[in-house]
Amino acid sequence: MNITESLRVALRALGANKLRAALTMLGMIIGVGAVIALMSIGKGVQASVTSQIKGLGTNLLFISPGAQQQGGVRTQAGTAPTLTAEDADAIAQNVPQSSPWLRRRRTAAR
Repeated sequence: MNITESLRVALRALGANKLRAALTMLGMIIGVGAVIALMSIGKGVQASVTSQIKGLGTNLLFISPGAQQQGGVRTQAGTAPTLTAEDADAIAQNVPQSSPWLRRRRTAAR
């Protein structure tokens, strides 16, 4: 069977099953379109996040206290009460263009 005969048989089969051929084409078109749309959205979100991070600048430094250990279990990072308001004031005085920020710990009501 040569190529022209194969092409003739394929076209005859498509003509005999028009609905199946149309639905198959529709599925392929929708699938390819969905992949292209999701890739475009992903690239757009990636570019947006990258530009926001670049907007922060390269001279940004965060200083946070370590974690506590209670009963052999380590708690969330930044929960140790090792940095105080005085530490934030010292950083503000010695580091130009700094803006210290102190997060207050919430204590459980007893």
